[in-house]
Amino acid sequence: MDNFTSGSIFFLMGFSDVREIQVLHAVLFLLIYLVALLGNLLIITLTIKDHQLHTPMYFFLNNLSFVDLCLISITVPKSIMNSLMNHNTISLLGCVSQVFLFFLLASTEVSLLTVMSYDRYIAVCHPLRYDIVMGHRAYMQMATTSWISGGFNAIIHTASTFSIPMCGLPEIHQFFCDAPQLLSLACSYNIGELVVIGLSLVLDFGCFVFIDISYIFIFSIVLRMPSREERHKAISTCLPHLLVVTLFLSSGFFAYLHSLPKYPSLLNLLVSVFYTVVPPTMNALIYILRNKDMKMALRKLIMDTYNLSI
Repeated sequence: MDNFTSGSIFFLMGFSDVREIQVLHAVLFLLIYLVALLGNLLIITLTIKDHQLHTPMYFFLNNLSFVDLCLISITVPKSIMNSLMNHNTISLLGCVSQVFLFFLLASTEVSLLTVMSYDRYIAVCHPLRYDIVMGHRAYMQMATTSWISGGFNAIIHTASTFSIPMCGLPEIHQFFCDAPQLLSLACSYNIGELVVIGLSLVLDFGCFVFIDISYIFIFSIVLRMPSREERHKAISTCLPHLLVVTLFLSSGFFAYLHSLPKYPSLLNLLVSVFYTVVPPTMNALIYILRNKDMKMALRKLIMDTYNLSI
């Protein structure tokens, strides 16, 4: 497949050729997708309807939930349909779209997680300056910059990935079009894409370090708080965020740093699940079940709906 044409197709090899395992995979992915879909839609609804959640923290969370909702939607539904219909092909246009949207959303998510850690740092470590530093204009600019940087990163990665000739069978040993698997099909090393990936990993690692440093300062302040209730509230909003960040970035680093095997590996498939499927689901569950403000807003929404029905 040395030249791309509009009729070119790729074969997504997925988890197994065994029909029973394909059905099991479809059912599990469907359940996970429904949880992520409902959870993130609920977060978006609560942060819009409840005026007490109209703060920078929940504005960023609203954006993050939208990103997670889109991120899981560009890979999982297609994979479910492939398993149910035993049809594992994807068009060139579909593959390009998946790569572009994945990098757009994943890069935007990293940026949003970084500014969310900065928001929590200012709120906990410099509460008297919070309204000045995190004013309306400031957090709108942060969110806009996150989306613009994600779009720029997606354009560069997509262009460099699909500008190379590919040799052999167009088989992708993944359940979606993942850039590392596409690079393994290249006839020769694509120095340009490797440089782009290297720079992205350096920037992502820089974000990860920034987030970790922010939380070191945050927890140093939280542990000195005299009130147990204040400590619990701060930890309940910060620790879930840190867990999602660690899971998302660590699995992504592993996928893009280790060398690809010549033969399909179950480990590669499982790792890809941890940076495409698990974070959007965990994010929704953690913030709904662990965040006190979100639980109060949900309780209020249920009561208002119940009173209207009566």
